[in-house]
Amino acid sequence: MRLSQMLFVTLREDPAEATIISHKLLLRGGYIRQIGSGIYAYLPLMWRVLKKVSQIVREEMDATGALECLLPQLQPAELWQESGRWDVYKAEGIAFTLRDRQDREAILGPTHEEVITAIARELIRSYRQLPVNLYQIQTKFRDEIRPRFGLLRGREFIMKDAYSFHSSPESLKETYDAMDRAYRNILSRCGLAFRPVQADSGAIGGSASQEFMILAETGEDEILYTEDGQYAANVEKAVSLPPDAVPSPFETFETLETPGTTTIATLCDALKCDPTQTVKNVLYGCVFDTGLVVPVLVSIRGDRDVNDVKLFNELSRRAVHYGATKVLALEVPDETKLKQWAAESIPVGYLGPDLADSCLKKQANFEAKFLRLADPTAAELTNFVTGANRPNYHSVGVNWGAKSPTISCPDVVDLQSAMAGDRAIHDATQTLETARGIEAGHIFQLGLKYSQAMQANFTDEAGQDQPLWMGCYGVGVSRIAQAAVEQAHDKNGIIWPIAIAPYHAIITVPNIKADDQMAIATDLYNALNAAGIETLLDDRPERAGVKFKDADLIGIPFRIVTGRAIADGKVEVVTRATGETQEMAIADVVPWIQGQVNQALQG
Repeated sequence: MRLSQMLFVTLREDPAEATIISHKLLLRGGYIRQIGSGIYAYLPLMWRVLKKVSQIVREEMDATGALECLLPQLQPAELWQESGRWDVYKAEGIAFTLRDRQDREAILGPTHEEVITAIARELIRSYRQLPVNLYQIQTKFRDEIRPRFGLLRGREFIMKDAYSFHSSPESLKETYDAMDRAYRNILSRCGLAFRPVQADSGAIGGSASQEFMILAETGEDEILYTEDGQYAANVEKAVSLPPDAVPSPFETFETLETPGTTTIATLCDALKCDPTQTVKNVLYGCVFDTGLVVPVLVSIRGDRDVNDVKLFNELSRRAVHYGATKVLALEVPDETKLKQWAAESIPVGYLGPDLADSCLKKQANFEAKFLRLADPTAAELTNFVTGANRPNYHSVGVNWGAKSPTISCPDVVDLQSAMAGDRAIHDATQTLETARGIEAGHIFQLGLKYSQAMQANFTDEAGQDQPLWMGCYGVGVSRIAQAAVEQAHDKNGIIWPIAIAPYHAIITVPNIKADDQMAIATDLYNALNAAGIETLLDDRPERAGVKFKDADLIGIPFRIVTGRAIADGKVEVVTRATGETQEMAIADVVPWIQGQVNQALQG
């Protein structure tokens, strides 16, 4: 393609709406244009990138035996009501919902578990049809509260989603493992540095899940991993062995006045103790789908933080004890909420694990009894320091259970946030390291969640009806494209991996009025394209410096300059990734670049 014939407009300044480098560079390079909040047009250069990523995804999915299909973007509300997710997605504001002219509710697909399960219950009858794995590459819609970062958190994006159906959990595990290998191949072939990590299943549900993170210093997600390669998880899911607690200096129980010590730091300073000797107690309000609000008191060691995702999941597991099916919200109550809850003032900052239930009001849709949970870091302490349930007072030398009959140890559940520097569970000699990443893919073992809810059954070998075992596997096509830019760029612009670059090479003609420069450029342009090297020819009537800057900005892997060296039968070849510049005989250019491209495409 000749740039003079292409819709090619670059920007010199960073657009005001862009805050991260990949978003800035894609806008400046003429790859995307914002049409509305979180809504982007993919311009010709970007569309070529997306098609290459999609083709790699297709080839790896097809290699596993998965079958491509295309599902409707407009989905009836009834399917989501069957699965139980309609109210959740509407309450969280995730979904674009609408009513048609016959007043029927529908949703623009944020995901397709409901649709594919409805198809499976109609078409799959016997174990002989299993397993089956269907996938699609399609636009998804999610009404992000605060769209940002371009294609990384937009309201419309391109995604590959696959769904598998099985007669047993063993069969599901086999496909899950195959998808794991396929996703590793996809990201490797795209030329990206990545790390698979254990992950939380979130709103999708299911048992096991794994995320695939493209490593980038400015990635939204924190990853914790060990150097031995045996453990990696996102921070929401990660587990660890925290530092050992320092022995407590307090050997007898006593309540002390500690004015102005509402934080662990000020408390430890006042009592000359270590944070590992303290128990802090954090109050939450859990709202179940029945409307019931349950006050939750979490005890955790003072140097650790509560992992809200782990807490949310634990409360979700306990929903049935409150006649509910799911958690709608989890929040730290503000002063107004506390006044609604309590018959007397709750001394925030001085709470103890034995805060009396009697402080709570009995009222409709409110559980006037604390659900008390303790992280193991708190449950293992002896002679610890904690709040005395009185403003400006703490108790020291506190023990659980028999040693302190008034303070019973709550249910013990892992609720702490693992941190870099913690010891690894699998090997205490390994410490957790931290990195940042951008989630590009996520695979789930859904189990029976959707098949049971939607009555998608098959007949087993004994002739009995059984629910289908399901898996779900998503990869963000448009996310991969922008994440690649976030991972690889410099002060001059994008550095595309060869496999997904919109073009492999760009020929820059410093002076298009020089017949010899244009003639050699045109010959190379034709020869490169004939050899399968996708090539741009910059024949615009612009200054050479402008052309060089644009070539660097858009990140084409190889730049060929037909400048002064042509007098010696040579051209200048610049490798974008390294900045290496070399003069090369004109006859050697095509085979050399062809070798570089072939090597990259073959992995």
